[in-house]
Amino acid sequence: MTDPVRLAKRVAELRACSRREAEQLIADGWVRVDGVVVEAPQFRVADQRVEIDPQARLTEGAPVTLLLHKPPGYQSTDGEQPASRLLGSASLWCEDDSGIRPLKKHFTRLTGCAPLEDDAGGLVVFTQDWRVARKLTEDAATLEHEVIVEVAGELVPHGLKRLNQGIPFGGGTPPAIKVSWQSETRLRVALKGARLGQIAHLCEAVGLRVLSMKRIRLGRVPMGKLPPGQWRYLRADERF
Repeated sequence: MTDPVRLAKRVAELRACSRREAEQLIADGWVRVDGVVVEAPQFRVADQRVEIDPQARLTEGAPVTLLLHKPPGYQSTDGEQPASRLLGSASLWCEDDSGIRPLKKHFTRLTGCAPLEDDAGGLVVFTQDWRVARKLTEDAATLEHEVIVEVAGELVPHGLKRLNQGIPFGGGTPPAIKVSWQSETRLRVALKGARLGQIAHLCEAVGLRVLSMKRIRLGRVPMGKLPPGQWRYLRADERF
């Protein structure tokens, strides 16, 4: 029986490439051991059948951005129940059309951007791409959030007009806001530079109490039909 060796060493021998290139091929999901994809270069093999996909190629390993439909009750950032816990191959939306193959490395070194209140649901972003992270942080004041808000209470006279004029919050007034009724109990709010707690504050100022919130768009990227608790990749043609 052959003594066990690291999978990266076996791939390097089979491919006649460097150990570093072998590790990258494995991490990119191009290598199977007895028919099963293994993404861990340190995995040890002996007499198992090791196969390298004929289409295997070395890439730069482009960073990915994941769009998650966060259910209410999960924290956007680290906490006792972080939304990032929902990210994994099993919860990838079956209708994802990005063309990206899910890999274990896609769920590491993720930065959560544009957080939501814990009791709110909707679109949240996790990214490995510093350009996306910078867009969602440095340009946060001009990024438009579209949110559907279920409310209770009685709107004060001219309350909708007051909302559309902008109500001060945290020492400033929204740079741009559009509020309209979707139904008798549901508001659609499009707000640039939205901050945690701001929508609840605006509603309270005009006699309304927020029952639930769902963010359905960030900038130019909509959540669409993405089901709660599932995620998809940001496509190459999408920009916030």
